[in-house]
Amino acid sequence: MKCTFEHNKGLKDVLAILNHIDAQILTLIIEILLKEKFSDSIGFLQKYQNQKVYEQSILKVENIQSFDKQWKLDAVKENIKKFTNVLISIKNNDFNQNDYSTKNYSETKQLLIQEIIENKKIIQFLKFLVHLTAIDDLFIQSGSNSLHLLVEMKINLKNQFFEGIKIRNTSLIGANFFRCNLNGSELKNVDIDGINLNGAQLFNCKWKKIRLKQLIKLDGHSGDVYSVCFSPDGTTLASGSEDKSIRLWDVKTGQQKAILKGHKNGVVSLCFSPDGTTLASGSADNSHRLWDIKTRKTKLKLQWLYKSIYSVCFSPDGTKLVSFCVNEGDLNMSVLDIDDEELSIFIWDVSTGKLKILKSFAHNLALSVCFSPDSTTLAFSISADSIYLFDLKTEKLKIKLKDHSDKIISLCFSPDGNTLASGSSDKSISLWDLKTGRLKSKLKDHSDKVLSVCFSPDGTTLASGSSDKSICLWDVKAGSQKAKLIGHKDDVLSLCFSPDGTTLASGSSDKSICFWETNSEQYKTQGHSNTVCSVCFSPDGNTLASCSDDKSIRLWEAQTGRQKSKLDGHNDSVCSVCFSFDGMTLASGGADKSIRLWDVQTGQQKAKLNGHTNLIYSVCISPDGTTLASCCADKSIRLWEIKTGQQKLTLENHQTFFKSLYFSPDGTTLASGGADKSIRLWDVQTGQLKAKLDGHTNLIYSVCFSPDGTTLASGSSDKSICLWDVKAGQQKAKLIGHKDGVLSVCFSPDCTTLASGSLDKSICLWDVKTGKLKAKLMGHFNYVESVCFSPDGMTLASGSADNSIRLWEIKRAKEIEISENHYKDILLQFKTPLVQNNPLAHDVTTYPTILLISEYLSFQAKEALVFNGEFVNQKGFDFLSLLKQKECCILQDSLQLKYKCN
Repeated sequence: MKCTFEHNKGLKDVLAILNHIDAQILTLIIEILLKEKFSDSIGFLQKYQNQKVYEQSILKVENIQSFDKQWKLDAVKENIKKFTNVLISIKNNDFNQNDYSTKNYSETKQLLIQEIIENKKIIQFLKFLVHLTAIDDLFIQSGSNSLHLLVEMKINLKNQFFEGIKIRNTSLIGANFFRCNLNGSELKNVDIDGINLNGAQLFNCKWKKIRLKQLIKLDGHSGDVYSVCFSPDGTTLASGSEDKSIRLWDVKTGQQKAILKGHKNGVVSLCFSPDGTTLASGSADNSHRLWDIKTRKTKLKLQWLYKSIYSVCFSPDGTKLVSFCVNEGDLNMSVLDIDDEELSIFIWDVSTGKLKILKSFAHNLALSVCFSPDSTTLAFSISADSIYLFDLKTEKLKIKLKDHSDKIISLCFSPDGNTLASGSSDKSISLWDLKTGRLKSKLKDHSDKVLSVCFSPDGTTLASGSSDKSICLWDVKAGSQKAKLIGHKDDVLSLCFSPDGTTLASGSSDKSICFWETNSEQYKTQGHSNTVCSVCFSPDGNTLASCSDDKSIRLWEAQTGRQKSKLDGHNDSVCSVCFSFDGMTLASGGADKSIRLWDVQTGQQKAKLNGHTNLIYSVCISPDGTTLASCCADKSIRLWEIKTGQQKLTLENHQTFFKSLYFSPDGTTLASGGADKSIRLWDVQTGQLKAKLDGHTNLIYSVCFSPDGTTLASGSSDKSICLWDVKAGQQKAKLIGHKDGVLSVCFSPDCTTLASGSLDKSICLWDVKTGKLKAKLMGHFNYVESVCFSPDGMTLASGSADNSIRLWEIKRAKEIEISENHYKDILLQFKTPLVQNNPLAHDVTTYPTILLISEYLSFQAKEALVFNGEFVNQKGFDFLSLLKQKECCILQDSLQLKYKCN
């Protein structure tokens, strides 16, 4: 039953009373009430002697002392009375009884948010209710709802004090608790999917029935996990690895039950028999093994002298085991990419171990094999882009399916046998109607190879795992994406649904296995739906602009990630954005051959500049705001008068195109870099070439002047960054560290640090003076297209081909506030920096993400400090291992390590 608006109107009326309370007095009442820590806050407020305490405290405020004393006392009493009435009303309101994060309250909540989102007093009061949960249990639900509303409104909660809060029955999806003090907090039945706990303190927490999509992480393998498979009863998960072992896991507890050893090379494929008593394994050691699950011993070993086994599969009736074998060759299972091997299909009689060779092919390696549910058809891929259906009764090929443009790596039949899913190196998934042999739908979202596909037991959902480190869940009927699961740190090689369909297991090149909740709905936030091509801070640092291949430009509140506006107008990819010096105008250039000027305040288009005849790679506004420069695939650079929109100059080079340009701080010189491997310096007034800088061996993606104008940085496809002395025209240094092309470079405002983003998915921070690598920022799942420092140099923004924007803390704003001496004592036990005690610490300095702006958020806990406490999810799993995977620092582990070293 839906909540009525009248109920919410009552809450709005209650909150409206806060508008009649003096802001300064409201702040002091809240501070004193939290300081006194009485468990009955209303009773404390109502007592006369306590009112005296409040009156005396408030009268001490200097800017109130100039008023009449009696008037002040009357005002204080009246304000305390109003505040007390607000608390009484909140206590009795359904806001303190029911969970406002449920669907029943979605309409009510949105109407409420529209009313209060800009009201500072109400925001302050909601924060107070959150803090009140630490001392007064009567307000736990209203405090929980308040925190939910603050998260929904994207109120800045970073670096804040939440010690001892009690939060229950709500959703904190996407909450940003960056560097917050959550010591002693108690959470129960709270959804924290996509939460940012980077740098937070988590001492003695009690978190129970915590809802997360990523349920648990299983560690044990020392190599890539090639295969995962649930037993038919769903109690056991088997995993096969590059480390030559098979491990059996208790699904209920997440504990390892057994290790099956015998294979002499990687275990690439596993399959349980339908009755669950036998496990089949295939290995690169040229053998199959059948394992007795009860005794955990080998029942039967099926050896082939000259063949490596790449796929095994039981027939649904359990009488046959099919395998694909190829001649021995160089194996790279992490990408499963081998060509020109002879293929054979073998059928083994499970009871006798007798072998029947059905077919041999002189084609590429078969990367996947799958039985139809009725055991009559075998699907496999043997050529670069084709799928074959083999009739096991007639031993003839039935049909050939062709649609992919690259290798087919994974196949899976739907439970009813009517649909076949195929995953390919071309980054797509195809769904085939097997009755007609036609393509039903094409699923695209992954940004790299699709390595695994798997249907849910009811056939309504398809899971896909990719080299882009993500898992997608797809609605089979609609052909649309339902959810995106982010958590693995490397290729997702294998997927398997539990028999009841509620859990998905994944195996990865990061050597781990993860369990995922599949029933909960995906929470989709505002973000780009395609590659983020460019990011740029406004001059005051309050706004971040981004543009994307999704054809949009977006303006974000830099502190919270709240979307301020979306600028639509380009009809193709938007490649570059740049603010004017006063922050009032934003320029953009795109693949639609146009440049557009936008009014930042209104979001309206001010002008459209036409002239280029191809994709515009980069736009840049001069420091004085009078001139716009643009470079294009039409091999020209153009200078425009911003005020009139008229073209001033055209700088042409008919041999090549330019990818990047940048004005010198004094506005007299324009630097450009492009396909001819050189950097050119142009006189802005005359358009004449001043200098040509050679040193790179491949295309130049990015150029940037230092703020003092003495140095120019360039990033290239040759994987290097060059620093140039602008005055002398000489190369000062070459920075080597990236493993692929450098797409973007940017200087910090103080000229001491250079940031670079690369095709290798990393960001590097370099010491400009020494040329040494200071830090490496890892977090993006795809190319880092753009990097930009905030004007104060505290934050770095990055845009990526993984469709996300990340803001990184480069300099810490402030330390975490701690009140309890007990927690201070814990920290005092560490004389060296805490991150150094972290076994997961990197060789070079790393920085945590302050803010992630993406349609699909991921759970983060980098550099979070964890000491004791309970962390249990909705399935009863201890998710401490998940926190470890997110690179938090487990202090008790660090203490043990410290004592061992001493």
